[in-house]
Amino acid sequence: MAAHEEPGTGGGVHISNVQGAFAVGNNNSVVNQQAGTPPRDPAHEELLRAVRELRADLARQVPNDETAALDAELEGAQGEIEQTGQAGPGRIARLRQALSDAGTVTGLLASAVAVSQAVGVIVGG
Repeated sequence: MAAHEEPGTGGGVHISNVQGAFAVGNNNSVVNQQAGTPPRDPAHEELLRAVRELRADLARQVPNDETAALDAELEGAQGEIEQTGQAGPGRIARLRQALSDAGTVTGLLASAVAVSQAVGVIVGG
């Protein structure tokens, strides 16, 4: 404010039609959160669909340590894909190992085959 201006009579800052995030002044921080879910590539979308289906199939099985460990990895993968749009390499590796470890339980489930195939597409083999 200039020395000759009265408080509230002008000057200041006027901002309109802003998209994104910005900060004005000292010691400010900006957080820009976009609404909606992040876009997913088709491979991760397919993995998410297969993960949901396998989790539903596992819920109908007699629980044991293998199915519990597999379901925990499936749940983590589902959450990660829903939140970020993809499952990271570490998550994919853990999911692949959990599928392998639960092979005796999942060997007869078509949904387990679908998850394995979707993981294979993502990792390239």
